[in-house]
Amino acid sequence: MKIHCLFLLLLLAGPLFGQQPSAKRIIKHINKLASDQMQGRGTGSRENAKAARYVEKHFKKYGLKPLGTDGYYQSFTAKIRRVVVPDSLRKAANVIGFLDNDAPYTIVIGAHYDHLGLGRQGSSLDSLPQGKIHNGADDNASGVAGLLEIAQYFAKNAVKEPYNFLFMAFGAEELGLQGSRYFLNNPTPPLEKINFMVCMDMIGRYNPKRGVGIGGYGTSNTWPTVFKGVESTIKFFTDRAGNGGSDNAAFYAKQIPVLFFHTGGHPDYHKPTDDPNKIDAKAEEAILRLEIRLLENAMQQPKMTFTVVK
Repeated sequence: MKIHCLFLLLLLAGPLFGQQPSAKRIIKHINKLASDQMQGRGTGSRENAKAARYVEKHFKKYGLKPLGTDGYYQSFTAKIRRVVVPDSLRKAANVIGFLDNDAPYTIVIGAHYDHLGLGRQGSSLDSLPQGKIHNGADDNASGVAGLLEIAQYFAKNAVKEPYNFLFMAFGAEELGLQGSRYFLNNPTPPLEKINFMVCMDMIGRYNPKRGVGIGGYGTSNTWPTVFKGVESTIKFFTDRAGNGGSDNAAFYAKQIPVLFFHTGGHPDYHKPTDDPNKIDAKAEEAILRLEIRLLENAMQQPKMTFTVVK
């Protein structure tokens, strides 16, 4: 009888524990997105479009509904402004998947999938960047891996949460948050139905002395309740500001509460040396488990009220 009960418990727990974030899957995503074959995922490139299709494939696999303007895609034209190039206008797209829980409000989980390509679109910190592959393993293949792991967890955990989820891979972030700003000016669900937004950008280079930073703590009076009593196997700290760092800043500007996960700067930032072999996938797994804990706490609260960080 005890054996049968144990088997039943394991069977019921399978969908939940089997979909927990996995370091093995995380590094698989990063190795794919930040390989030399992806040529740095520069906006407008074939490889950037290939990265978008990789995200789309997994959104389909997880059973997310397409919520772009053309299936999973929300296409737009991005403009390179930091340097003068003949092809300054480039095709770009956000990739958007929706987990419909028949709830009145939606949580946005986002990460940008573009990077600096071959160093010809500006922003590289290499002394001679032109023609060099900027793999962007931490920035931001690590964030996209996190996006996919969080999407898989909530889509496959056999739980109907009290909020919907909108999973978004943003295009053209490196050109000035152009993908997230385009979405916010052309939202596919009404903005008033968005509860809050969580952004992951550079979460693959955990430093145990620093810990993972979580920005946006001051963007809603509800966040202290969400964080209360939360513990993790990794070190983390909060920052009140919500208007800097990545695509979260665009949502903050629209008065939407945000959280921003970030493991900090490093010497390889915006250089060709930001490679997959420098990623700490095990620490990223722990970061994502922390994020899930916070999301589950947040879903026990009413819709958040935005507060300006002063």
